[in-house]
Parts: sequence; C-alpha cells; structure tokens
Amino acid sequence: MHAWPASEVPALPGKGRDLRIHDTATGELVTLDPGPVARIYVCGITPYDATHMGHAATYNAFDLVQRVWLDTKRQVHYVQNVTDVDDPLLERANRDGKDWVELAEGETALFREDMTALRLLPPQHYIGAVEAIPGIVPLVERLRDMGAAYELEGDTYFSVESDPHFGEVSGLDAAAMKLLSAERGGDPERPGKKNPLDPMLWMAAREGEPSWDGGSLGRGRPGWHIECVAIALDHLGMGFDVQGGGSDLTFPHHEMGASHAQALTGEYPFAKAYVHAGMVALDGAKMSKSKGNLVFVSKLRRDGVDPAAIRLALLAHHYRADWEWTDAVLTEAVERLGRWRAAVSRPDGPAAEAVVEEMREALANDLDAPAALAAVDRWAARQAAEGGTDEGAPGVVSRAVDALLGVAL
Repeated sequence: MHAWPASEVPALPGKGRDLRIHDTATGELVTLDPGPVARIYVCGITPYDATHMGHAATYNAFDLVQRVWLDTKRQVHYVQNVTDVDDPLLERANRDGKDWVELAEGETALFREDMTALRLLPPQHYIGAVEAIPGIVPLVERLRDMGAAYELEGDTYFSVESDPHFGEVSGLDAAAMKLLSAERGGDPERPGKKNPLDPMLWMAAREGEPSWDGGSLGRGRPGWHIECVAIALDHLGMGFDVQGGGSDLTFPHHEMGASHAQALTGEYPFAKAYVHAGMVALDGAKMSKSKGNLVFVSKLRRDGVDPAAIRLALLAHHYRADWEWTDAVLTEAVERLGRWRAAVSRPDGPAAEAVVEEMREALANDLDAPAALAAVDRWAARQAAEGGTDEGAPGVVSRAVDALLGVAL
C-alpha cells in the first residue's frame, strides 16, 4: 500500500529543541532523545467512512512531532497502518450493499487526498492489515506455542496474564478495563475465556466473511491489536520512541499491543512513550462514525475552505485537549490565515529570529501549538501596526510557519 506525497519541509537557521511530551503510561512529561533516527508508529484509520476532524486532529498532532524532530536535524522513521479488514468495515459494506474491498480502497484513497491537502507528512511505511497477514500468522502461532495464547472454539486468544506489565500503559483498574473492552470491540462476556479481558488474536473463518490462510491456526482473519504489533515490530523493532493515536486507543488497543509485543519478545517496553491526542466533539458529543456527528475534511474542501485554514483550526487547540468544532473555530482560522498572509506578503518587517525561537520553544514543550500560533500572531500584529526594516523577516517567518506548523503562506 502506498502513502501520499510529501510536501517539502524548509530548512531553518539554527536548530530546534528536544521534544518534551506527555507520556500516558507515566502521566508525566518526558524528554525524548531518539538518537539520529527517531521512530514513531501512529495507528491509522479503519476505512469505512471519510476523514473527519477527529482524525485530522490526531494526525496533525503527530505531524508536529515529526516536524519538531526534523528541526533538530534528525531523520524520522514513521510507520502507519490501515485496518482494511475489520467488523465495522464489513458491517458498513453490508449495510450499503458495497464490496468491502472497494469500500476500503475508496475511503483510503480519500484519506490520502485529505492528508495531502492538509500537508501532513506521509509515513515511510503505510501498511494495510490484509497485506500484513503473512507476518501476523507466525506471531500468533509463536504466542500460542509459548503458552501466551489459547484456542477457544477455533478462535485464538491472548492471555493478558502472560505479560507482567499488562495495565501499565493505561493505568486502569480491572472494572474500567472490562467496561471499555465491551465498548471498544472486545468480548469480555464470552464464556470460556481465561480472563474476560483476553483479546482475540485470530478469528476463525465465519460464513460470509473474508478469511485467509492462517497456517496451523486455520483459515480466518487477525485481531485488531496484533495487526499493529506485527507491522511495528517488522518496521521499527522494540523500544521505538512514540506510539501514537487518539486517546480512545489507550485501552484496549495500545495496552493490548504493548502486552502482545512484550510477551513475544521478552523485552520491555514496546514503546518509550505513549502519546494520545484528545477527542473532537460536535454538538456536545465526540465525533464518531457510530453517532454520525461528523465534519469531513473532504466536505470542507469541496465547499472551498482553504486546507491551510482547516489546519490552523486544528492547531488552535492543544493536541491533548478535548474540544468542540464550531463555525466560529473555522471563521477564526480563516481570519488568522488572512492576517498572516498579509503580513508575510510585505517586502520587509520586524526581525524574525525571536518569533522562530518562540515557536520552537512552544512546540518542544508538549507540542504547544496554540502558543506557537500566538507568537506568530504577535509578529503579524507588529507588522500591521508599525512594519519593520528587516528585508528577510517575512520570508523567514513564512518558512518557519511552513516547517514547524505545516501551513503554507
């Protein structure tokens, strides 16, 4: 599976700061020191509907992570998956009378278009669950053979008790885990499981559903969590720098994935930091496909909204915050974009060095994009009020906004 084209990231004078970011597992800000190559895995979409603002906010957050690292002169190795076979996808295809493969391919293509328009940097490896199946099967077989997995009526389950670190990513108690498991694709009430929280690794073939050769597991398809583990281990290895996604992935997805990998390898941790973006609401409720309260990136683009304004609307909120999309949010972003473009269109202006350093400092401090926007706002206000004599300043600010925030002025 191919990703989307990369926009050029301008090089800035000087060097950025090392990133301090909130780690869900510890509940603290941690300073990441990835070495010359930073490694990040971000969980991708299940492609049964178009990219909504919740998706866009999540991927924007991890685009900022990459940009901070690139500004420190590091390389970035970024991996993202596509869950192109899963119950929600099959259910949507059946509901709409569509072929599930065509539905997945169409929505994945639209996601690529949205990511290109928003100028989000693409992953080096963009891997679908289906294409990962040949690498998933041996991992499930290994877990079974080492006693960390078991069979139940043809399905294969992971035993959470096989990982002594289970629970450390989310920090939740058993009752909260059981509740979230039921809400987010698990089956804690299924009789015969060793532990209600045990997640499925391999689902035996069901009549009328797609299935693949599972070797000694029999025909079937993979569970959700082992998909990401197989892709991450194959392309990044253990101990990569950031595991990212929306906050609704903390449990069970990231918790289970960490335990799968740690049981498989005997190494700890799966990721050095677990980083989660907040939820975006509409009309008082979290945007979700099940609720249907969605604002689509593609619809805004069709309506003539500049993708740079969409991105500024996302950047106006701290990545960890839960917030609500409103018309006022977009209006403010459109107005900000206009002010900034007017400011950088002049041949000279106030000195730019301070604003670049303020942006770097803000983003290195747990991706504080609102503070970075405020720094540019102040520079643009000075430009409008009094101008300046630095002939190169508008160009420097424009390149900094592009490099650090991904917004083309």
